[in-house]
Amino acid sequence: MIYSGSCHCQAVKFEIEAAAEVECERCNCSICEKAGFIHLIVPKANFRLLQGQEQLSTYTFNTGVAKHHFCKNCGVKAFYIPRSNPDGVDVNLRCLDTRPEIVSIVDFDGQHWEQHAHKLAHKSL
Repeated sequence: MIYSGSCHCQAVKFEIEAAAEVECERCNCSICEKAGFIHLIVPKANFRLLQGQEQLSTYTFNTGVAKHHFCKNCGVKAFYIPRSNPDGVDVNLRCLDTRPEIVSIVDFDGQHWEQHAHKLAHKSL
């Protein structure tokens, strides 16, 4: 299935390919807790940026592996390159205009990321 999404002001638009039934993570790490990001990780081949590359600003911290992309206009982080799956794209479920029919949301202990990251490693395959 193809799902479309965007930032709040719609300067950044994208599409992903994902199943009709998906599992997403709600993370309690310092950045996700504040932003309310619901993680849907897809392979890079299943993500397509339709518009707004020039509107993106990138933020990194800690190891610098994760690339957090924010819209320069509205400040929304609709997707990013996750440290757990640098070969994938992590989309905020809340930024999808259309959503998978069945979504299960599981809690992920990002406060203890090093101990739990292996649980996400398969997501971009």
